[in-house]
Amino acid sequence: MKLRYYSLVVIFFSCIGFFVILIMGSFLSAPHPSIVGSIPMGVPAKNVKFKSLNGNLLSGWYIPGEEKRGGVLLMHGVKLNRLQMLERAKFLNEAGYSVLLFDFQGHGESEGDQVTFGYLEAQDADSGFAFLESQLVNKSIGVIGFSLGGVAAILSSVLIKADALILESVFPTIEEAVSNRLTMRLGYIGRYFSPLLLWQIKPRLGFDPKMLRPIEHISRATGAVFVVAGSNDKRTTISESRRLFEKAREPKEFWAISGAAHVDFYQYQPNEYKNKVLKFMEQNLR
Repeated sequence: MKLRYYSLVVIFFSCIGFFVILIMGSFLSAPHPSIVGSIPMGVPAKNVKFKSLNGNLLSGWYIPGEEKRGGVLLMHGVKLNRLQMLERAKFLNEAGYSVLLFDFQGHGESEGDQVTFGYLEAQDADSGFAFLESQLVNKSIGVIGFSLGGVAAILSSVLIKADALILESVFPTIEEAVSNRLTMRLGYIGRYFSPLLLWQIKPRLGFDPKMLRPIEHISRATGAVFVVAGSNDKRTTISESRRLFEKAREPKEFWAISGAAHVDFYQYQPNEYKNKVLKFMEQNLR
């Protein structure tokens, strides 16, 4: 009798867990539109729109720099928008670089009805890079991508076009990213539900989750690579970031920010972040 009771309890909670994971999958892949607003006072930017390779219209700001300088493409994290990259855009433009920051599809003021964790966002990255190339003929271009932005850069042709690539808190594989996030929310048992969340990607988003493994592509980067990670990041652990770094080819750099979690590193440590980024760009952009 007791065995039957415990079996029913296990089945009951397993069913609840299954439906919770289904709801979570729906929430995570849902678009995250938001009002970005007008160009901030004092920022010499232009409103721009360009189409992603899949047809969605993307919104962004382009800030022209000095003619002799190159440019930098800035790409934000998941459920955020271009405003996350605004302070980076300011100090880069003050240093003379032209800058493009835009909203991924399904984010901010861009079109799009789903978040694909890097799959379709890679097409946005390609389009953003092409726009910047059209403004800076024969100039060097660098890229800064935070989390989703870094994944999009690695999974796109940006990887072989950028002269300098800064990757912040980028997961090596979607399997680890999902497992880490479920463990944070549900405890140790969360990792057992990870396959259920990954299983939803193909029917819900239309592609195999195996396509979201940046660590299998990073070695193709032709420019300099700078991997930045937080020592206390539980979403993308420091060891995962080091594995990604180890797969990249020289020239490359690694910076572990002591005490930082999965946060905006510029906001966390602005002076050192600014100095390191400007030095990296100066060394690698012609």
